[in-house]
Order: sequence, then structure tokens, then C-alpha cells
Amino acid sequence: MFPIIGLAVVFGMVFGGFMLAGGHFEVIIEAAPMEFMMIFGAAVGATIISNDMHGLKGVVGGFAKVMSGPKWGKKDYSDLLALLFQLTKLMKTKGVVALEAHIEKPEESPIFQKYPKLMKDHFVVDFICDTLRMMTMNLDDPHQVEDAMEKQLEKHHHEAMHPAHALQTMADGLPALGIVAAVLGIVKTMGAINEPPEVLGLMIGKALVGTFLGVFLAYGIVGPMASRLNAVTEQDGQFYKIIRDVLVAHLHGNAAQVSVEIGRGSVPSVMQPSFAQLEEALTAAAEA
Repeated sequence: MFPIIGLAVVFGMVFGGFMLAGGHFEVIIEAAPMEFMMIFGAAVGATIISNDMHGLKGVVGGFAKVMSGPKWGKKDYSDLLALLFQLTKLMKTKGVVALEAHIEKPEESPIFQKYPKLMKDHFVVDFICDTLRMMTMNLDDPHQVEDAMEKQLEKHHHEAMHPAHALQTMADGLPALGIVAAVLGIVKTMGAINEPPEVLGLMIGKALVGTFLGVFLAYGIVGPMASRLNAVTEQDGQFYKIIRDVLVAHLHGNAAQVSVEIGRGSVPSVMQPSFAQLEEALTAAAEA
């Protein structure tokens, strides 16, 4: 919603100000299609050159993330803490043998099945199950487990940030590509130097539309989208760090309730459930 409002404000202020200043849209309308094709087309081509197929799919999916916002909502954080509470409590009270059935086939686990949205995220499921599996193999040194989890998080975050970096790279190149289009327009104008001043003025104006479009697209559209995608990816990445915090706290010998409370402290403030809300979620999970 907010990205759409922001785009409306950008277009309204720029072109509204141009119109109020007495500008004529005819030149822009006539020149924009060809200039846009050269500038944005070249930017897309450069992005294709610098990325593989997986990276390109991530960039395309990144536009959807910009519009939809963070993947995880307040309820999802409560669900994650409730899931981790049940798993760590089961491990503490009944031992690793009782836990093995849940982590070997999480799709058949009654605990995991309570949270279908979490089940759809393969990294959430794999990250939890792989870490708990290490614990069942007598890897109970909190520092070693935390180090292993941190490396997985770094790898996942690096891969998740690629679309935002690719968009920012595109934004950085657009002003220069606008200059390329403008220079070509000037070259065209020089080829018609014998034309009357009014014709040359129109041709120069069309050439300058290229510079305008390059800068406008970079700082008014693509750059802000890259920043928004970066923020969304960072917030979504915090979701996975909670898994690390809870499981490491569990390895330090804390009770399940204490471990999830430590995890609750890592939840972003706008999504953080209160102590009472988390208690309700844990009670509901235990009764389900």
C-alpha cells in the first residue's frame, strides 16, 4: 500500500510541478517511449548479464516483496515461539528419542502441522530440524551449535539479499544510461544542424528527456524499491535469528519457558507479542 502511495506522490510532485511551471508534456510524451526503451532496456540487459537465472527470478520476486511487505506478521512470531516451546519442552521432559520422530518427518509431526505457514518455509523447517538433529547426536556445546547456526544464517541472508543488491546496482547505473541516451540524441541533433532553431530546440529537448528519465528512474523509483526490498529482507531475516536464540538458550540449560522468553526479546518491536500474549499462544498450542 505505502509503495503505491509513494509512487503516486513521486509522479504527482514531479510532473505536477513541471506542469505548474508551464512545461509542455508534448516533448516528454513524444520522446519518452524511445528513451525509456534505450535506458530501461539497457538496464535490464545489464542486469541479465550480471546475474544467473536464480538471481533474475529473485529480482522479479523482489518487486512483489516491495509491494507486499515483510513475509512474517505478529501471529507468525507467536507461532514460531510456540513451536519452539513445544519442541524444547518435549526434548527436556522426554528426551531426544521422543523428539526424533518430529524432526525426521516434520510433515507428519502433529507439532509442526499446527503451523502450516511455517511449514511452507523450507528454511524454517530445515533450520530447526537440522539443529535439533545435531543436538540428538550429542553435539551439546552451545558455542559450537551457535557457530554452526550462525554460518547457516549468514549464507541464507547473503542469498536473500542478492535481489536487493541487484536492484540497487540497476539504480546506480540508470543515470549513466540516461546520459548515454541523451548523447545519442545530441548526435542525432548534430546530424540535423542545418535545421531551423525551433526544430533543433525540439530535438535537444527530446535528447534531454533521456537524462531526465535516467535520473528519475534511479532516484524516484528503482533506488527506493531497492531500499525497501533491503528493509523487508532484513526484517524477514530476523525471524530466523529467533530460532537460533531459543535453541542456544535451551542448550545453556534454560527451561523451555525461559528459552522462548529470550527469543521473544529478539522479535522486532512492532511485531513483538507481549508476555501475556505469548502465554496465551503457548497455552493454546499445548491444548491443541
